[in-house]
Amino acid sequence: MPHLDFTALLHGQFRDWLLSGFLFSLQLAALTLVLALPLATGIALLRLAPSRLAKAIGFAYVEGVRSVPLLVHMLFWYFGAPEALPVALKAWLYTGNIEAISAIVALSTYTAAYMSEDIRSGLRAVPRAQFEAARALGFTFMASMRLLILPQAVRITVPPLISQTLNLWKNTSIATVIGVAELMYQAQRVESASFRGFETFAIVTGAYLCISLLITALAWLFQQRYPVRVAS
Repeated sequence: MPHLDFTALLHGQFRDWLLSGFLFSLQLAALTLVLALPLATGIALLRLAPSRLAKAIGFAYVEGVRSVPLLVHMLFWYFGAPEALPVALKAWLYTGNIEAISAIVALSTYTAAYMSEDIRSGLRAVPRAQFEAARALGFTFMASMRLLILPQAVRITVPPLISQTLNLWKNTSIATVIGVAELMYQAQRVESASFRGFETFAIVTGAYLCISLLITALAWLFQQRYPVRVAS
């Protein structure tokens, strides 16, 4: 049985690489979540809007994005999309951190497509009589959704949105394919330099597991503090 030694990975340069990747993965997931949630809400509202054109746009977005693997999205936004931009904007992107920007765009658009369906289900779970009453009182579609339906739907959609947040956290690892210096990218650097593959990926596995369990615990606490209540 090979001798296992975690000591070298928990000190010095290797520790710094892993810590840097872990923190960057957290930042990547947090920023993506901040961007994906409002986008998902907008797409869900399009799916329920009275306009056929709006419904068609929402449907096309969800089905188009979900039908393509995340890896393809990542590669498209890194290699393909910049080529269609104006020269000045493309030059600015390549002088900056285009890898991180591409990963954020890919993760945000991909995650929003899945979250929008969860939000739409939550909106539809609120009794339609409430929406009809709001419309009868003179509220517009958007005002009815914003003031009456959405606040109730948020609580209903917390469990599935938490599930999507867990998926998002794990999906950040795919950004390594375009050179984003997140946890998996740094783990590969450490493994190549230290030749400690088992120890390296055991630490990485523990890091992903800890954050996943933390998200699950926060979701449970939220549900205990704010149980689902929908007026009839």
